Amino acid sequence: MSTLVENEETVTEEIDLNKVDELIEPYLGKKEMLIPALQKVQDYFGYLPRPAAEQVSKRMIIPLSRLYGVATFYAQFKMKPRGRYIIRVCQGTACHIQGSPKIAERIEEELGIESGETTDDLRFTLEEVACIGACALAPVIMINDNPHGRLTPDKIKDILESYE
Repeated sequence: MSTLVENEETVTEEIDLNKVDELIEPYLGKKEMLIPALQKVQDYFGYLPRPAAEQVSKRMIIPLSRLYGVATFYAQFKMKPRGRYIIRVCQGTACHIQGSPKIAERIEEELGIESGETTDDLRFTLEEVACIGACALAPVIMINDNPHGRLTPDKIKDILESYE
């Protein structure tokens, strides 16, 4: 059993509800395990598609409103598709003083998106974070698990192009 879903960019995607059932099977009958169940679903799809959330709600016998209450409370859960590469721009004090606002601005210009958005091709998602914990490299960004430090706006284009 599967269902089609259209995301905000009207890209039709097939959601395999049998896979959702398989992912959450260990948590059935355990309402207190909603967060781990949602984590499994998000790990598989990269976000929480509405049909998958509805299937979790139905199978775990948890009202959809409660499920969405939990999913929207925790920042770890994403309700929209995200890019293959997550760019996190540090906005901590050291990075801010060393120019991270200009770094973020250049990334926005290069990608044509703002913080919190994803490129239409689902290649990049841009996020600003409070601190990455690499103050000695200020200003710093992380792309997935790769840090890029001591940045200037002029370095951004080459860095982004290296993530084809």
